[in-house]
This record gives sequence, structure tokens and C-alpha cells, in this order.
Amino acid sequence: MTQRLTEYLRQTYGAEAEYPWKDDGQNAVFRHRENRKWFALLMRGLSPGCLGLSREGSMDVLNLKCDPNFSGSVKDGRYVFPAYHMNKEHWISVLLDEGLDFGLLTVLVDMSYELTK
Repeated sequence: MTQRLTEYLRQTYGAEAEYPWKDDGQNAVFRHRENRKWFALLMRGLSPGCLGLSREGSMDVLNLKCDPNFSGSVKDGRYVFPAYHMNKEHWISVLLDEGLDFGLLTVLVDMSYELTK
């Protein structure tokens, strides 16, 4: 799912993964070319407990900006959660799991891109 997402970001927005934190090749940001604002933050290898999940292993999560009027209806506690490590009113976290509908993911990415223009 993560590779499919990064390809979508590259093809749709010309956005490449940037790794702004020294000694951290896991967490990447995707920015607008024009204003350099982040519209997506990819966090790899997170503990499920970060999203309140009790399963084993690690997971990839994407933080996206989301319209507060829409975020309540999209947060399902399975794939979409209140944002980890960011403002929970304006951002959401999306679990990049194979069960996630890729169409929903692209809608959420597109919204984040528009909200951060």
C-alpha cells in the first residue's frame, strides 16, 4: 500500500518523499512544489498502540489534513483515526493496510493537498 501511495503522490502531484529528520530514513514528508507546505506525513514502522490498536507488529501511517466538518464522518477506528502526533481537529491518521480502500485514500490525499495550498 505504501509503495502504491508514493507512486500516486509522484504521478499526481510531482511530490517526492523528503526526509527532513537527520538519521531517520523512515519518516517522510510530501510537500507542495509551490509553497513547500506539507500535505502528507508518512510514518513507517509505528507501534499499533500509537493509534490505540492492540495488535502485534508495526505499521505504516499517513497523516493528512482534513476538513473538520468531514473528519468525524471518515474516522472509523479501523483505517482512519484522529491524528497521531498532530492537531486532531485538522489532521487525521490513515493506517496504510491492504484492507484500506485505495479510492478512499486518494480522496483523503486530494483533500489534504487542496487544504494546504
